[in-house]
Formats: sequence, C-alpha cells, structure tokens
Amino acid sequence: MRSICLLIAAILPLGGWELNLAHGQESKGAKIAVFALDRPVTEAPGGDEFPFGPMGTEAFKDLVARIKKTVQDDQVKAVVLLPSAGGLGYGQIGELRSVMDQVKAAGKEIHLHADSLSMSQYVLASGASSISIVPEGILMIAGVQAEEPYLRGLLDKIGVTPDFMTCGDYKSAGEMFMRTGPSKQAEEMTNWLLDGLYETSVERIAAGRKVSPKKARQWIDAGLYTAAKAKKAGIIDTVEFRQDFSERLKSKYGSGVEFDKQYGKKKRDEIDLSSPLGLIKLWSQILQGPSKAASRKPAVAIVYVDGPILPGKPQPSPFGSSGIAYSEPIRRALDKAAEDDSIKGVVLRVNSPGGSATASEIILDATRRVKATKPLAVSMGNVAGSGGYYVACASDTIFAEAGTITASIGVVSGKFATTEMWNKIGIAWKPYKRGANAGMLSSSTVFSDAERKQMRALMDEIYRDFKAHVVAIRGDRLKKNIDELAGGRVFTGKQALDLGLVDKLGGIEDAITHVARAAKIEDYEVRVLPKPKTFVEQLFSDLGGEEEKGEAGRIRLAPAWRSDSTSTWPPSSSLGTLARGRSLFEAALPYLEGLDPERVAAVKAALLRLSLVQQEGVMMAMPILEIRP
Repeated sequence: MRSICLLIAAILPLGGWELNLAHGQESKGAKIAVFALDRPVTEAPGGDEFPFGPMGTEAFKDLVARIKKTVQDDQVKAVVLLPSAGGLGYGQIGELRSVMDQVKAAGKEIHLHADSLSMSQYVLASGASSISIVPEGILMIAGVQAEEPYLRGLLDKIGVTPDFMTCGDYKSAGEMFMRTGPSKQAEEMTNWLLDGLYETSVERIAAGRKVSPKKARQWIDAGLYTAAKAKKAGIIDTVEFRQDFSERLKSKYGSGVEFDKQYGKKKRDEIDLSSPLGLIKLWSQILQGPSKAASRKPAVAIVYVDGPILPGKPQPSPFGSSGIAYSEPIRRALDKAAEDDSIKGVVLRVNSPGGSATASEIILDATRRVKATKPLAVSMGNVAGSGGYYVACASDTIFAEAGTITASIGVVSGKFATTEMWNKIGIAWKPYKRGANAGMLSSSTVFSDAERKQMRALMDEIYRDFKAHVVAIRGDRLKKNIDELAGGRVFTGKQALDLGLVDKLGGIEDAITHVARAAKIEDYEVRVLPKPKTFVEQLFSDLGGEEEKGEAGRIRLAPAWRSDSTSTWPPSSSLGTLARGRSLFEAALPYLEGLDPERVAAVKAALLRLSLVQQEGVMMAMPILEIRP
C-alpha cells in the first residue's frame, strides 16, 4: 500500500492532477498570477491520457481564459509570464498579445522573465509591461526564417520516381518530391508570406516597446544580443536572476503578496492519501475522470479541427490521438451542436494544414447543418489552409490572427514509382491487373497517359468545387477574381483579410463573443464538443458499441503530430515509408534528430504526406514550410 501511495504521489503532479493535501481555504489576499509557458500548448483539449499519454499539457483556449480571468479579478495585482522553449505559433502569439493588452488596459502590469528569448518569444514578450532576462542570457531576435525540404535528389539516388500533379500554378505541395528547388511561383509565394509574418512581427514589437517600426527593424537586423547589450539597446528592461525578479515584485506589490502558479486552474476534491479508501477513490478518478451531469445552461460550443484532416475515426490508444482531425468525431460533434437546443451557437476552431478532400467535404457538410439552425463562426489558429480553409467556407464570419497561415485553395495528387529502387537491391515484382486503370495508384510505374487523364479530371472537378464553395459563400467580400486568389496561393491572416478571404482579425475569444451576440445570449457557458475522453472511456465506448453503425473504416496512423509545431504540416514519428517495416531512415533517426531535429521533422512530415496521398488519391494540403521560432 505504501509503495502504491508513493507511486501515485510521484506521478500525479506530472499529469495535471492537483491534490489539496495541505491547503485549506483559497487565499483571499493580494496575488500575482503566474503563467509558466514551459509546457506544450495544444489546440484542442484532450482527456486525461494518464498513465501513458501526454502529460502536463494545456489547451490553448484554457490558457487564454486563465489569463483573461485576471482582468476582472480584484485580488490579482499583476501578471507574470515565464516563457521557455515551446511551440506557440505566430497565430497563437497574436491571440495572447490581444489578451495581454486587455490585462494592461485594466490597469494591471504584466512582468515577463526568461532565461533567453527567440524571435517569436520576443514578439510575445514585447507586449509585456516589463521584460527581464537572467545575466548572460541570450536574445536571438534575428527575424523570421523558414525552410522548405526538397527530396527529389534523394529519390533519384534510391531509384524512386515521383509523379505528382497539382491544380494551380501556386499549389506547390508536390514540388518537394518533383523538384530539387522551388518553382518561380512557389518562391514568390513564400516570399510574400514571410513578408507578412515579418511586418506583423515588426509592428507588434514596435507597438509593445513604444518605438518606431524603423527602430524595431534595426534591433532585428542586429540579431544577437546578450542580456546586458539588450538592456542597453532598450530591447529589455532589466537583467536579473529569478530570485531577484521575485524580490523586486514583492517590493513593488507588498511582501505578503502571493505568487499563484496555479491561477485559474480547476482544483480536484481533497483526497486523504493516508486512507485506503482515499487511494481507491483516487484510482477511480484516474480511470474514470470526473463525472458531471449534462449541463442545460445556454452554451456556445467549440468544435476543433486540429491537425491533418483524415476520414474515419481514431483507434483508442493509451498514447492519445490528439492532433489529427478525423472526420467522424467532428461530424458527430457538429450534428450534436445543431440538434442540442441548449447550444445557441458554434465556433469551429481550425488549426489544420488540410488533408483528405473527402473528409473535408464531410466536415463542411456538417457545418452547413449547424449554420441552418444557429450562428456559426470560424476561428483560425496558427494555420488553416487548403482543406483547413475548405471546412471554414460555410461560416458567415471567419476570424484569423494576423500571423495565421491560410488559403492554399487547390488540390494535389501523385505517387512514387519504386520499381528501380527494388531492382537496385535485387527484388523483382511482376504486376498483374484487370481493368484499364487498375494500376492507377500502383507504385510500379508513373501514371500512364490514360491514368493521368483520369486523375487530372478528378482533380479539376474537386478544384472547381473548392473554388465554387468559396465564391458562393464569400461572394462580394472577395476583393479579386477567385482565380487570382486560388491556384494554391498561401497568405497570412492579415493578407487574407485584405483580400476578403476572412472577415475579422481576432482570436477564439473574439469568435465566441461574436457568436454569443449573434445568438442574443449574455449568461452562457463555453462547451467543447466532443467532450474529451480518457483512453479508458474511449476503449469502453468502443467495446460497448456506443458509436454509430455503418461508419467509415478507421485509419491507422501512428502517434500524432503536436499542434504546437511551427510547421504547416505536422511532424510525426510515423514516416509513411515506401515499404513496410523499419527503414534505414528510421534507424538513423535518433542520430539525425540529435544533429538537426528541425530538418528531420520536415523530412518526416514530407514522408508522412505520402501515406495520405496513397490512401486518398487527391489531397487538399499545403506545402511544407518549416518556420523557425
């Protein structure tokens, strides 16, 4: 019993379980709300995946809500942000900056302390009232950098012939397989995209530090700073260790002020670990999670499209399945939102580079049913492109952040011909087929003329439908002809606003407020659909036959990408290799990742893309653009 108690006590803090073992009533005195941005931040909230799944994560919506709560809390005298190595994208940073402005407008200062800062972290930090860095800390604020991988040289070496087609001169998602470098159009598009991200970063730094954009550019062009040099330049305010930072705040706000590191987090019921019954109760909570009666209070529902869009539904896994947007759970959630009278409006939160055209259509169709019954708005996260933009089309109002990456209206299809590769290692294959196009997606050869004609006709039809959806919904809001906006062109949220592809700049809180106003409700709750489930709940739900009959088959795709990645297509530990089994690349991964983890992630993402195009034939997916923090 003692060993069980020690084991539980050791691992629970890592999983986000809070035990009130020593604390009585919550403090009523003055406090400083502390937000440590040192754990992964996900888009969609997940169930508690203990004991195997991701632990210590927090949904971005919950982080925003906790910070925003300080605005109306008279006990909170100030806010502290402690950024560390993390994966906040430029879209999420824009949302946090907006919330930080609300906190400061309420007369409360935001103090940020860090060991070092990257470019994206400094864009966030510049919105604080004061910035302090530890002595000898480094600031690397040299600008916005991105890379695109091109695998054609590798494929040539191993005897693999790529054969990809696209709709639109700017739809460059297949170029990484077909070329050794970008086309003129792809290079032009990436440049205007980075121009947008860079200018937005300059504007935010200038506004936050109250300097001119010219001064902010000078800071960025110098690039690399020690803490002392940064203070002298006016980039930060103070150079101090963490303990000195804490003492300074105590001196400013009173020695009795409380640093609340769990501010706004929900607390579990008090549990007595000295009692065997207490341990049983705790274990029951771990396996089953908290059970609450279904609320009938008026609500705004949030449905997440988070990650690459795939058909079907996930397999229950103790390692979690967050980070992939399966069409069936999303479709069911939207249908439930449309039918539930207590849900007065819906926000579709999209953080996806696209994926399956079929799955995207299923989700879009479900959003239409919601829109027919109640207000529907879309909130775009870091990326909402291609299929991610497609599913947003039915909404009357689309919110995006200035740094969101969106649009990419186009489709891509292709395959690899691997026969020469197998010949090089002495393995021969004899193909047999019945039917003129039976080998269309076979890896034995590139497309024949007849197969290419068939595939091109399918792609053109899907592309026409994509453009037609955008025109039908956006109508006069589009500032240019659809063919000048489509063709695979990718834009920042700010550029998309100027072009009429989105309606407003703002984050998820803005979208929720907008929907509530449209629904004419003031006292309401925010409800996530589908409700996040633990692994045990997923497993028993599946075994109990609670899911609908006749659903699409499940797609088996190993561990999901994290939505805190800065890549427009997610990295994954599943490579989608050309042959089954463990590849040489997989065997070398532990060594390569240690040497160059960011580039390895991009190559893995490129290979993962292949598994989807082989399953679906045609994709709505963005090019891979690895944006460095």
